[in-house]
Amino acid sequence: MTDGGNWRQADGSTTPGPRPYHPTAASPWWSDALRDPWRDPHAPAAVVVHAPSPVGDGGVPEPVTDPDAVPHRGLTPIVLVSMITALLAGSLGGALGFAFAVRGGGAGTTVLGGAPLDPPVLANRPADSFAAVVQRVLPSVVTVQVSNGGGQSVGSGFVATADGYVITNDHVVGVGAEQATVLFSDGTTARATVVGQEPESDIAVIKVDRSGLIPVEFGDSDAIAVGDPVLAFGSPLALTNTVTSGIVSAIDRTIQAGEPGGQLRYYAAIQTDAAVNQGNSGGPLVDGAGRVIGVNSVIKSLATDEETAGNIGLAFAIPINHAKRITQEIIDTGKARRTVFGAQVSDAARSPGAGVRLTDVVVDGPAAAAGLQAGDVVLRLDGRPLDQATDLIALVRKYAPGSVVTVEYRRGTETRSASVTLAADAK
Repeated sequence: MTDGGNWRQADGSTTPGPRPYHPTAASPWWSDALRDPWRDPHAPAAVVVHAPSPVGDGGVPEPVTDPDAVPHRGLTPIVLVSMITALLAGSLGGALGFAFAVRGGGAGTTVLGGAPLDPPVLANRPADSFAAVVQRVLPSVVTVQVSNGGGQSVGSGFVATADGYVITNDHVVGVGAEQATVLFSDGTTARATVVGQEPESDIAVIKVDRSGLIPVEFGDSDAIAVGDPVLAFGSPLALTNTVTSGIVSAIDRTIQAGEPGGQLRYYAAIQTDAAVNQGNSGGPLVDGAGRVIGVNSVIKSLATDEETAGNIGLAFAIPINHAKRITQEIIDTGKARRTVFGAQVSDAARSPGAGVRLTDVVVDGPAAAAGLQAGDVVLRLDGRPLDQATDLIALVRKYAPGSVVTVEYRRGTETRSASVTLAADAK
């Protein structure tokens, strides 16, 4: 494009002046441009576009290459890398899975629990609200009805696998029961058979002949803290699909439960103030994300008999890490192992931190192998102070056989420590 400063006369001079007008000449602008009263008399009346100069060979523009451009490659290397990566990842995952299964003592193929579900959509409710958690968990909660010895017990449970394994309490199933009826949250029912029970841990597993169920998502009971929010699900007083809320009030609360002359049950419980009553037994205690962290089992009450006992804000749940291990062993082998310390114990004194006295030590048992003797007073187990004999028994039960725990004990006036490898009982 030209401008006034580069314009020349036909005779080659550059003296500014009006350009001759040739009415017969073809004009690239309008024909009366020179007669425009608003026109600059020194500006040209045409736009001159110069043809591009030939470049390269034959007037064809030379190709331009971007030095920063990423070179194009075929798909073959990408496909090969993807296949090799997938094979390595699969091999590594399989090896880790096998190692964890062997370390945890589970040799079966049944996988407990389900994957996290997408948060439900509720009108005017955030995805992490209690209402959203309830909608996600409730389809996995069941009411368990058992007829036994002319009577009937009603408790709760929850689905552990998609093919019908259900976790509940041993005291809900009772002694000698072979069948039960399971009522789902949608009102449908199914018959269930008893797979196995572990009375001392108060865990039972039943199986319904139904597939496509929604299993719960399991949490980690070792990762909870006092003050964490919790929800308790179940059928208190036969009121199905009931949900109550509270917090974790204490952890590793050692429990000895059971009727006089009957089965004694020991476990290091999760204490909660969520309202729990008769019929909640066996139902799940879940965290704020809807993951099961415990199995609701017992309550403390001011009532003198079981029939009138009710919630006073002191409820206890079996930690899910303990319950899950027992469940896996029952499914895999039909029974569960109990973890033992290898000694008989008694209270050293009724005072906090007084410890637990070993009245007898089993020859070749875990305690004896660690160098403990009868008369030693165990003060702490993995840092947890012991006040009475129940503390030692209940805390040992939470560990799997083969676990190594550190004990601090007193022999005479000397305080010592030892590592004890816990074992399974011979039963």
